[in-house]
Amino acid sequence: MLLPYAPNPNYITTMRDGTIKQLNPFSGTEVWTVPGRGNRPLGILPTHPEPLDPAARGHYCAFCEGGYLETPPEKSRVIRDNRGWHTVYRTPAENLFDTVAEFRRVPNLFEILSYDYWHANYAYEIPLDIAERRRIYLASPAGRAHVLTVARGKLRASGRTAEAIDAMTEEAIIEYASGFFGGGHDVIIARRHYIDGAKSTVDLASSGTLTPEEHYRYIAFTVESLRRLYEINRYAPYVAVFQNWLKPAGASSDHLHKQLVAIDERGVQNELAIQRLRSNPNLYNEAAVNYASYHNLLLAENDYAVAFAGFGHRYPSIEIYSKSEHAWPWDHTDDEVGGVSDLVHAMHAATGVDVPTNEEWHHRPVDVDLSMPWRILLKWRVSTLAGFEGGTKVYLNTIDPMTLRDRIVPKLYALRGEGRLGGLRIGPECSGAPNLLRYNPVSR
Repeated sequence: MLLPYAPNPNYITTMRDGTIKQLNPFSGTEVWTVPGRGNRPLGILPTHPEPLDPAARGHYCAFCEGGYLETPPEKSRVIRDNRGWHTVYRTPAENLFDTVAEFRRVPNLFEILSYDYWHANYAYEIPLDIAERRRIYLASPAGRAHVLTVARGKLRASGRTAEAIDAMTEEAIIEYASGFFGGGHDVIIARRHYIDGAKSTVDLASSGTLTPEEHYRYIAFTVESLRRLYEINRYAPYVAVFQNWLKPAGASSDHLHKQLVAIDERGVQNELAIQRLRSNPNLYNEAAVNYASYHNLLLAENDYAVAFAGFGHRYPSIEIYSKSEHAWPWDHTDDEVGGVSDLVHAMHAATGVDVPTNEEWHHRPVDVDLSMPWRILLKWRVSTLAGFEGGTKVYLNTIDPMTLRDRIVPKLYALRGEGRLGGLRIGPECSGAPNLLRYNPVSR
């Protein structure tokens, strides 16, 4: 029996008055851009910056390089010395200040899903190798003191009184700190709070201020950490990876960092995409990259990834897709990871340090048999959802995809001219060939 013909949906429609209506091909989210509502500055940094105190260098916040003992015990760090870049694991408390960490992986002090959650609901136990690391760390006087100090601070922040904390035994406090070793919510912290040579509080160090090489190490370290969280928790079908930049985007600190959270569901976003992929395994090409190409929304590409102005999102969004045939980031080659990193870095640099931005990673959940390319979305948090959106579920996005393209492409040309970007082809230089994504639509 022949199925009735159905034309491909139009995800972007321009009305006669200039209103642009968008439909997200994966979630079904409806978005409108009304003329005139996007004519305002995007940045939020103060117009009257304060000079930096040289005496506070390394101690601007708990994530700074002088605060290694203010976070829970780190799991690994990336350092750069005369031998180049390399990763160091399980640094003892006594040696934390022996090297400078370009990037650190530490447990989140306030987990979204705590160790107790996994233990109570799934009988999850700390893996043997991590339990041994915990034993060694606590056997050291400096390590034990570190854990007790941070745990007491968490207890105070959680509302425990000083008297209640003093009444607890050291062993009870250490047991309370089990998530410092066996938890599934990690933070990847960059070294700089401000750019090197910063003079004032507007000189924040963002993803876009890193060099392309530094950004690649940042991304690669996050990919390795993602793989490790899957390895240690078989009850987690998905690990969410994200970066909140500046407080309007949900950041608790304006120090550059990413977060990884193991969860026991795939997430609504993935479930909606999976439903559609079962009907059309090539959907990511047809409804994302091809559509963007046909509508001249490509921003940049290289041999390993492509970036375009996204459509159907509640906020102005840039989408970066890996072209790799592999679904999972940790299966990518170094060149493939580097290609994705170069485009993400370029888009952050073109966005600017003063725009609140969410960086969202998306990849195939580990229990899914469909091909889903690794993709990263940058969402500019430059508007606030209000009553109209709540009542209609139609979202007002102040910047349409074409305007977003016209903002970004000239900045990319300027940045490339300054030598600040990795290798990429910009705007009209992109190939625009159909099916730029090389992922296999059959299970891989």
